Amino acid sequence: MEKLKIEGGHPLTGRIKVSGAKNSAVALIPATILADSPTVIEGLPDISDVQTLKELLEEIGGEVTVDNGEMHVNPEGMVAMPLPSGRVKKLRASYYMMGAMLGRFKKAAIGLPGGCHLGPRPIDQHIKGFEALGATVTNEQGAIYLRADELKGARIYLDVVSVGATINIMLAAVRATGQTVIENAAKEPEIIDVATLLNNMGAKIKGAGTNVIRIDGVESLSGTRHTIIPDRIEAGTYMILGAAAGGGLTVENVIPLHMESLTAKLREMGVPIEESDEDIYIGKADKLRSVDIKTLVYPGFPTDLQQPMTSLLTRAEGTALVTDTIYSARFKHIDELRRMNANIKTEGSSAIVYGPSKLQGTRVKASDLRAGAALVIAGLMAEGITEVTGLEHIDRGYSDLIEKLTGLGAVIWREAMTEEELEQVNNQ
Repeated sequence: MEKLKIEGGHPLTGRIKVSGAKNSAVALIPATILADSPTVIEGLPDISDVQTLKELLEEIGGEVTVDNGEMHVNPEGMVAMPLPSGRVKKLRASYYMMGAMLGRFKKAAIGLPGGCHLGPRPIDQHIKGFEALGATVTNEQGAIYLRADELKGARIYLDVVSVGATINIMLAAVRATGQTVIENAAKEPEIIDVATLLNNMGAKIKGAGTNVIRIDGVESLSGTRHTIIPDRIEAGTYMILGAAAGGGLTVENVIPLHMESLTAKLREMGVPIEESDEDIYIGKADKLRSVDIKTLVYPGFPTDLQQPMTSLLTRAEGTALVTDTIYSARFKHIDELRRMNANIKTEGSSAIVYGPSKLQGTRVKASDLRAGAALVIAGLMAEGITEVTGLEHIDRGYSDLIEKLTGLGAVIWREAMTEEELEQVNNQ
């Protein structure tokens, strides 16, 4: 295993390019199962989640090649092969295999999904949708079995706004008989991206990006070519990074509309920001003001940027209240920031950040993907050397991170861990 080492205190300047959206990729790749002919997805990020999904498609008989961010999927030889464990444990979004396989084969057997440990994240709304479409859903020896003689359109009201459930029901419904209506649907840009792919395959989906989505089922779908949208969470991470350690930083390949909730908060903190069609410039802020953050479903402030933002708030003057209404357990990074001399305490689903704090480099551990991003940002601000372990989480969502940051002037590198260090990390 490896660790990441960061020498803090170097101002970052220049241009950094955002990769394709992770949260789109993990749904677009399973969606290729629904077509009867090959599909090409362009602009995929070079992350471990993409590799895991490639291997899952191959496991059920797909022919898949990836070259320079372009994935070619031939689904013709795919079969409803059970996927009870193994690779599905590596990422939570493996649950999209359920909707896609149910839509094409009218059956699926998928192990309970893995991914980051962020507290309870049930898939009951997914199951509610599948059952409404006519599937029988059972839990057998730790795997979810879905079976249907026929899928029929239905009106489905989501009790909780859920991106995963919205997309999964969409995947299952596109080849159902009749019309499906998803009410209280999530509105995230990634949902629009998936609907665009499916519509280009021949699906009939209206309302993606609103809270009511209508799907008229079709008998078959054909392969197509699709370019993924930019990753708004990666873009947001780099915007926060620019505010934290930048001396003038341009984030390229961005859709500014997707970033409005973050842009507003950074401006409120005193960060100079200029937007163009596909770029956002983050100017140097000599003094930052504390602001309160409350995560909400899109278009509110993203839960995925709560942890990186908490790192930035340690630099700001005053007291900030950070509340996560999406994942109340998403504060495992707080103890690690405290190791770095941050003055933060947690109360229920909130963290209170007292600033400014002068962060000190030390050894910290990433407990999940966005916690890893938060610790990288903290390391870039800190005095001395910061060592970040748990890189497998960071690798799930950030493509070419070291190369991109080095290009801005960061002093950051990977090193192999000694057996003694591995033992210490495992005992943390």
